[in-house]
Formats: sequence, structure tokens, C-alpha cells
Amino acid sequence: MANHLSEETSPYLLQHVDNPVDWYPWGDEAMALAKAQDKPILLSIGYAACHWCHVMAHESFEDDATAAQMNADFINVKVDREERPDVDSIYMQAVTAMIGRGGWPMTVFLTPDGKPFYAGTYFPNEPRQGMPSFRQILTGVKQAWDNDRDNVVESAGEVAEQLRALSSVGLEAGKVTEEVFRGAMRALSGSFDAIWGGFGGAPKFPQPMTLEFLLRQHVRDPESDALAMAEKTLRKMAQGGMYDQIGGGFARYSVDNRWLVPHFEKMLYDNAQLARVYLHAWQMTGSDFYRRVTEETLDYVLREMRHEDGGFYSSQDADSEGVEGKFYVWSAEEIREVLGEEAEVFMRVYGVSEEGNWEGHNILNLHLDPSGLAEQTGIDPDDLAARLEAARQKLYEVRSKRIWPGLDDKVLTSWNGLMLAAFAEAGAMLRRRDYIEAAHNNAEFLYRTMRADTGRLFRTWKAGSEPKYNAYLEDYAYLAEGLLALYEATFDARWSDWARELAGLMVIHFDDDTNGGFFDTSDDHEELIHRPKDLQDNAVPSGNAVAVTVLLKLSLLTGNGDYWQLAEQSMGTMAKFMRQYPTGFGQWLNAAIFMLSQPREIALIGDEEELAPLLNVLRSEYRPFQVLAAGLEGEESLPLLEDRPQVDGKGTAYVCRQFVCQAPVTDPQELADQLR
Repeated sequence: MANHLSEETSPYLLQHVDNPVDWYPWGDEAMALAKAQDKPILLSIGYAACHWCHVMAHESFEDDATAAQMNADFINVKVDREERPDVDSIYMQAVTAMIGRGGWPMTVFLTPDGKPFYAGTYFPNEPRQGMPSFRQILTGVKQAWDNDRDNVVESAGEVAEQLRALSSVGLEAGKVTEEVFRGAMRALSGSFDAIWGGFGGAPKFPQPMTLEFLLRQHVRDPESDALAMAEKTLRKMAQGGMYDQIGGGFARYSVDNRWLVPHFEKMLYDNAQLARVYLHAWQMTGSDFYRRVTEETLDYVLREMRHEDGGFYSSQDADSEGVEGKFYVWSAEEIREVLGEEAEVFMRVYGVSEEGNWEGHNILNLHLDPSGLAEQTGIDPDDLAARLEAARQKLYEVRSKRIWPGLDDKVLTSWNGLMLAAFAEAGAMLRRRDYIEAAHNNAEFLYRTMRADTGRLFRTWKAGSEPKYNAYLEDYAYLAEGLLALYEATFDARWSDWARELAGLMVIHFDDDTNGGFFDTSDDHEELIHRPKDLQDNAVPSGNAVAVTVLLKLSLLTGNGDYWQLAEQSMGTMAKFMRQYPTGFGQWLNAAIFMLSQPREIALIGDEEELAPLLNVLRSEYRPFQVLAAGLEGEESLPLLEDRPQVDGKGTAYVCRQFVCQAPVTDPQELADQLR
């Protein structure tokens, strides 16, 4: 008999709809029932691509005896952390405060008014490795609730008060200076893995925001180690098993320090951010390796992660047939069977052996540089590249006939904003019309589906259902950033207008006028035990940091000095964190380095054909410290374009800094000279 999740749209929640556990979604009904029955709430938070969430579900939530105990003693609430980042953030803070670490699945016991009093992550079905079983935990919590209620309630109140205090603490006013970047570089150099790239030890995460900072730092200081650290990391990641050598795209992270063994789930947000940083590395270095990774990643998203209406799906699971990584790994025998006489060369290049490199199987990785192998064997490099490409295509076709990992096909506004930016920028820089079209279709979809008549956004949508949930700061900020990238790729004023609308709503509904910055939830959001404000980057950038990025760019495009001041004040409070903990504040560093680089405001006047030679100059190199606007003479869709006549009827560029402009130019070489 289905529980109370049957009307939900989240694939993660629907995975639990046939559990014997009487799950409720987060909401008033569950809270009211807990109060009426005087029972604590068992809150379980996870997401569809989470391997250990599946393990705990199979061991405990599908077990009749465990479910009976849960149903008798608790009101059980299941939350998809991707749909409800506010609930996840609040209770992850509680878990971390109570046990010193966090993770998913997250298991939190609450009083009927939502205050946490006991917490953990994964609990096994039997006691092991010093962990009690989940049923022992249930028994202990029930006994405490029945026999020690006063202490439980008092403890829960104290935890809730600590969380409220943390969320409302005033940060010290400060100022971003060059020392912030020097300190960040020292910290990054100290944790850099000079052999395998990346920062710190296993498990290793890709850190795209940190890599973006390193590329920007190289532009400002070519003598630093920034580019070397970025390149080492980018190459090693894409050569390893964390990168899908057959189908393109990156897994979530590597469980080892050399990027070989991934945690196999693929997340939309990782691939959006990584596609963009590899694009920037290609622009900076001209290396075709980076361009190939960019295109393979975006092509993977178009092929496997896009709804026909234009929205991008959230993730692909780590598991297929209940086994982690089964879809992606190979035996030597399988490779020989598929590739025949081409197998030997392929196996040498991609590190395939009889014994395998992971649990008796082979995770494909770029074990040998194909150009080096070509030189050793006398094979023509172009011929070898073509043979390897044909082999990968054959293997992809065979792999496609396997049972696929689960697909989380919900569409999240914020993550779509990240991917929108990647497709828009890559389309413009790589001259890929199909990428521009994908970005355009995505923006049209989001406007049509995720925007209410009031201009407010929804958080999530799934095919066949209506969009739902009041959107969060990150939805407004990421989407506005994506729209600005699409505007610079197309110069269609609809997208800059929508970005401006979103920024205005962000300031109205999310601004913390007491302590600065922005709350994660709007001023008319559901009331929780406190109003969260997460300033640190995690797997996705801080909504605050992206909001600041958007305000800086819009200030330059519109002349709105209030936006610049608001962004500058927010960044000042984060200066010491950027300097000391750069991998946790990478997007803040990117916003700060943009601000301190006196970014150029470039206005282009003319039609598409007239402006093409000037745009070739502007897009020929990596130029992270500029904003672009373009339009016909007299078309003043943005204030930056106002009162800008064409010169001699030709495409004309105005290069400005801090609203002071150089003489307009029509010659591409003169424009290049002004940009130096």
C-alpha cells in the first residue's frame, strides 16, 4: 500500500513510495500529526543519485520489521535535498553541530515543532564498525522521548537557538584587497597535490570555482603558479576515471587521490561548471584537449540529460541493477569482443588489463598519451586518433544496451541556470550554433514554465506536473547569471531584461538589511526554525556569491551604483574567509577578482554582420574582466548602449572603464590594442 508520497514529483521521493514506512512529505500535515499524536518526527533527507541513501533504503526502509517500529513510534518525513535546500541546510547544520560531520542520507529526530534533538547520517541495519544498528537508534530515541522528555525538549531548544544565532551573526566589515588573493594563493599552494593535481587528499572533488579563480589569477599575475596548478588539475581529472572516457561528462568526485575511481553519479551542476572551466582553459591555452573535454561534456548533456522541451535533468545515478558503477566498467574480454583487432591499442591507451583496476573490472582512464604511443609505434597520430574515436563510439553503442543508471528527471531552476551559462558561453566562443540553440531553448523553457505571472520563480518541475516550491536565492542568482551569458552570446535584450527583473526581485525579497548579504529564502517563504543564509560554496556556489557576481555585472551594464555598493559591502565581510579558506569560497574569490580588476564595459553598435570582426577580437582570448552589450544605433536596451553613435556607418566599439570611455573604434586591430 502506497504511503503519502504518491502525489510527489521528486524521483527520489517516488523511489520510496512503496516502502512499508508510512512516509510523509515535508509540510504542515506531518507537523500537525506529530503534535496530535505526541510523537517525534523522524526526518530522512537524501537525493536520487546518492548511493548510501539507496543502501539504507534497502536495508532499513524496505524492511517490514524496521518499518513497523518507525510507524509505531514516529511520524516519518522524507525530503529530497535538491528540492528543499532550505530544509537540508538547516538540519545539516544541526547534524554537523551535534556529531561533528555531515552527509547523506541524513537522519534527524525532531520535536513536533521541528527542533532537532538527535542526529546522524547512515545507520546500518546491524551493528558494525562501532555503529549501532538503525533499530537500536530507534529504540533509544523512543525511550528518551518517553522517559526523559524534559531534557530532550530542552536540548532541542538549545540546538535550535544555536542555529538561529549562527544564521543571524553579524560579520565583520572588511575590504577586499590584493592581499586576499595573495593569501588565497598561499593556501592553495600549500594544499596542492603536485603529482595528481587537485587540493588535499582523497576523496577528491573537482573544485571548478577554485580552478576558475586560478585562471583569473593567471590573467592578472602571469608569473604566479596559478595556471600550472589549474592545468595539472584539469588534465589529470580528464585523464582519470572520474571523467567518462566513453560517453563524456564527469562523475561527482574521485574516491582516490589520482582521479581513477569515481563515485559514479553524474550531477548536472558539476558538468555545467566543469564544461565552463575547461572552455576557459582552452581559450587561455589554445589546447585542443580542453576544447574536446568541453564539447564532449556538453554533448553528453544534450544527449542524455535534456528534456525535449528544453529543460535539463538533475542527475544520473551511481547504481544500475543495484550495483555501483556496473554500467560504466569493462572486462578485458568485453573490450576484445567489441573491438577485435583494434582492442590491443585501445587497451594500452585506456589502461585495460586482465585483472582490472577496480574490484576486478576496468575503469577506463587515459593511461597513455595517444600522441606518445603514435610516436613509439610509428602510427600516424591523426589515424590513431580516428581509430580511438571509432572504438569509443563502438563501446558507447554496446554500453547503451546495458541497463541504464536511474535518471533524476526533475528540472531545477538553479542548476539549469548553471548549464544555461555553460551552453551560452561555449556556443559563442566555439562558434557552435547548436549550443546557442540549446541555451536559447532552455531560457525559453524556464521563462514559460518556471516564471509566475508576478515574475517570481518556482524551484522545480517534472514532466506531466505543475512547477512547485517557492524558489530560493540560488534560483534567482544562477538563472540571472545564465541569462547574462546568453545575452552576451546573442545580444537579445529579452535575456538582459529578465536578468534585471530577477536581480530586482532578489534585492526586494532576499536582502538581509541588518547583517548584509542575502538570505537563502524569500521574505514570504514558509516559516522554519530559522531563516538560513549559507555563505560558503559547496558543490554548487554560494547563492550569495553568485548574487554578488550578478550585481557587479548589472551595475556595469546599467550604471546602477547601488548594485555595486551592495556587492562590495557583501564581499568585504567575506575577505578573511576568501584569504584563509579559498576552496570553500571560490566563487567569492571570482567575484572579488572581477571587482578589483577594473572590468571593462564594452558597447558595440551595429548589426550582426558589421560587428562580426569586432566580436572575433573580443572572443579570441580569455577575457574574464569585461561585460558586453550590443545593439543597433538608437536601440537603447541597456544604459551602456545609450548615446553611442556608429562611426562612418561601420560596426563600432566603445571600450570603457568605470564609465570613462576611450575613443570609439571600428578597426579590429585598434580594438585589440585598446584591450591590451
